[in-house]
Amino acid sequence: MFFLIFIRFYPMIMAIYRSFTNWNGLYRSDWVALANYIEIFTNSPFWKLLRNSLVLLLSVPLQLFIGLFVAVLLYEEVRGWRFFRSIIYLPQIIAAITIGYLFRVAFSLGGPINVVLRDLGLNFLAVEWLGNTGTALFVLVFCLTWFSIGWMAIVILGGMSKISPEVFEAAKMDGANYWQRTFYVVIPMISRTIEYAIIMSMVWTLTSIFAFIYAITAGGPGYETSTIDYMIYTKFYQPGRPYGFASALAVILLIIIFSITVVEMRITNKASEWE
Repeated sequence: MFFLIFIRFYPMIMAIYRSFTNWNGLYRSDWVALANYIEIFTNSPFWKLLRNSLVLLLSVPLQLFIGLFVAVLLYEEVRGWRFFRSIIYLPQIIAAITIGYLFRVAFSLGGPINVVLRDLGLNFLAVEWLGNTGTALFVLVFCLTWFSIGWMAIVILGGMSKISPEVFEAAKMDGANYWQRTFYVVIPMISRTIEYAIIMSMVWTLTSIFAFIYAITAGGPGYETSTIDYMIYTKFYQPGRPYGFASALAVILLIIIFSITVVEMRITNKASEWE
């Protein structure tokens, strides 16, 4: 038990400690107090990184809505459900870096997306998607949503497996259509599963999308598509090894994730009480 606690919390404790030093990964590890945090909030693009991270969180409700839609269709075994069930999780087993490069090619200036738009006479929409802040972030949101739909659908489908089929049959007999069954039967009965899916998706979006950003935009132009977790990775491999600075960024990201999770859980609990 002690060993499990040790391996879980030791890295976190050391990251917090290193955030107050100028550790370079080797021998230098002088205590600098709040210097790293002051630099982050005053002399670094932190606020732009935070904005980008929050914008990419827009993919979470998209993942949830589309994943819920797909899960209910699979649960009700609509025509072709076996085929879709076999391919829905396919993006999850492809390397993230590979998916990133595919999206980079697709949305390049001469890529297939712009070729199709020009063929349709929509030349004004054939833009340099990855060279503009707004459109580059849109491409990232689209990529993250597409990648995560399968995972979200599987999680929700797992929660729906606890719902008795008789409940759906009763709803159908009462004349409830697809949307009514989804919003008045499914969502209330799997609220905890949805809460889990939202939290895990938010944590993943804030901490684990380095490969997508690196492959699609490399954080550019400038820092326009960089996020906090992307900056943490790049700082660790930057000449001079500013590990203390990167550790401070990691601690700040941990606080942000914890705060968002607490707020989301409180909102969910309040909604459950109102029901």
